[in-house]
Amino acid sequence: MPARNFAKALKQAPEFNLEEFLDSAGLARTIAKFPKGGIVYSQGDPATQVMYMQRGSLKISVLSKTGKEAIVAMLAAGDFFGEGCLAGQSKRMATATAMSPTTVLVVEKAHMMQMLHQEPALSDRFRVHMLARNIRVEEDLVDQLFNSSEKRLARTLLLMARYGKDDKPQHVLHNLSQETLAEMVGTTRSRVNFFMNKFRDLGFIEYNGGLKVNSSLLSVVLHD
Repeated sequence: MPARNFAKALKQAPEFNLEEFLDSAGLARTIAKFPKGGIVYSQGDPATQVMYMQRGSLKISVLSKTGKEAIVAMLAAGDFFGEGCLAGQSKRMATATAMSPTTVLVVEKAHMMQMLHQEPALSDRFRVHMLARNIRVEEDLVDQLFNSSEKRLARTLLLMARYGKDDKPQHVLHNLSQETLAEMVGTTRSRVNFFMNKFRDLGFIEYNGGLKVNSSLLSVVLHD
């Protein structure tokens, strides 16, 4: 994967405080709180709301007819999700589960549509979010098809740590098991364990009351 494409995929959208915006716009919204492991919505539920995460972390997963689960995204504070309803999606295509105590702003579809048409600030922020999400999906597909499991794991850790916001090491706030990481990367738990130990020995990651991802881990992704 070209380094410039990876860097673009890691860029975050501009800061935007949706709660303050909704207060100024005078539109109704709901603030919902979920404990770790709480279900925000389930696959097959009616899709009638757009959500914005204030704090916490989520995993978006899909369950096949045979009962196999696949994690398709990990989200953090500042991310929109559930936006498929704006494009005509009538039911949730995946399940959103809190990976840590999470606070979510819930906006009804009709209100979100109204604001996107009338408020340039929100419309711009949402457009950037959707473009970044599309880039991420494309990069994920290329990553899965062409990169080794070691590179895929390194990229996953960097993305979860929000690498690119600044040059400081970033904590991965959600406490992910190696089984979950293996599902995300598309490999076995034993391979994840091997590479995590390797990254730690090389100083790319640290365990100290949580997982810390250092910017030096990028060298694994960029190495040919």
